[in-house]
Amino acid sequence: MRTIRFLLEKEFRQIFRNKAILLMIVVMPVMQLLILPLAANYEVRNINISVVDHDHSSYSRKLVSKVTASGYFKLSGYSSSFKEGLKLIEADKADLILEIPYGFERNLVREEQQQLFIAVNAINGVKANLGGAYLGRIIKDYNADIQAQLLPVSKFNNSKVIEITFANWFNPLMKYDLFMVPGILAILVNMIGGFLTALNIVKEKEFGTIEQINVTPIKKHHFILGKLIPFWILGNVVFTLGLLVSWLIYGIVPVGSLFVLYTFVAVFLLAVLGFGLLISTFCDTQQQAMFIMFFFMMIFILMGGLFTAIDSMPDWARFISAFNPVSYLIEVMRMVILKGSGLKDILPQLGIMTLFAVVLNSWAILSYKKRN
Repeated sequence: MRTIRFLLEKEFRQIFRNKAILLMIVVMPVMQLLILPLAANYEVRNINISVVDHDHSSYSRKLVSKVTASGYFKLSGYSSSFKEGLKLIEADKADLILEIPYGFERNLVREEQQQLFIAVNAINGVKANLGGAYLGRIIKDYNADIQAQLLPVSKFNNSKVIEITFANWFNPLMKYDLFMVPGILAILVNMIGGFLTALNIVKEKEFGTIEQINVTPIKKHHFILGKLIPFWILGNVVFTLGLLVSWLIYGIVPVGSLFVLYTFVAVFLLAVLGFGLLISTFCDTQQQAMFIMFFFMMIFILMGGLFTAIDSMPDWARFISAFNPVSYLIEVMRMVILKGSGLKDILPQLGIMTLFAVVLNSWAILSYKKRN
């Protein structure tokens, strides 16, 4: 223990002498939690729509008014021909074209049916799908209003209708902040722990102090623990700051126990710090460590379930995600913060993360021993 205490004193002195690391630990997570949840929003608004109205009737004008009043669409053009509307899409001034045919009002009143044409700019697939879905829902509501006006009262009341009632559990107001903030906080904890430890041993190699340490009677596992514990503590500090920002700015209070959250984060940090140390033992320069860790971080983030649900990924991607520690942290964060899950509920994820921590740290110790 005396040896580890001396190593910890050395590491903390080096950390607090480096102001860049302190800024990275304190300022960067806070700023990212303030900005990213506001920008990373699945709800698509301000969709530019071009209307081609061949009918120019009161019904067509009501439909256009209903579309623009929804809050999702901005009228970017009111054209007399489809060719003119298509030019707006080609110039990136419109995302959708709604074409209303001749006789729109007449056909609705007399024949009780009419077709509309929607052309979608599908370069941005997410915006195209959501924009088309929003527009389809608005037209469906408009159609229901028309039916209520045109059908006789007795006929309308006797028609068989299925009504749907629903409730949003765990996020009743469908606030994206509640969904995104826990995931972004998980990513930040992972990045801080992974990058700092990946550069740690490599920095000793570049400065030449690793040779001085190797000639001392310090054991390999003492050396790894001396590198691991300070950043484990700092990782918990970053996580605590993230929870405070989530509470103060977004009003997010975990429904579940803080003990459960900190228990899983503690084990997760052991795993990701062990991974960073493992990379550090195989690299000779900080540049190499940065590039390798950046490669893995991109995989961890994009395949962690933050932006794309893991269940919707292909089989090979789900298999890779099973070895992604970030995916388990994001899942547990949302389970505890939103659903109030307890320690019993997260035992499978906790067991897998414990296995990651044991394997990665053991591998880091063995790799360091082989190279020296």
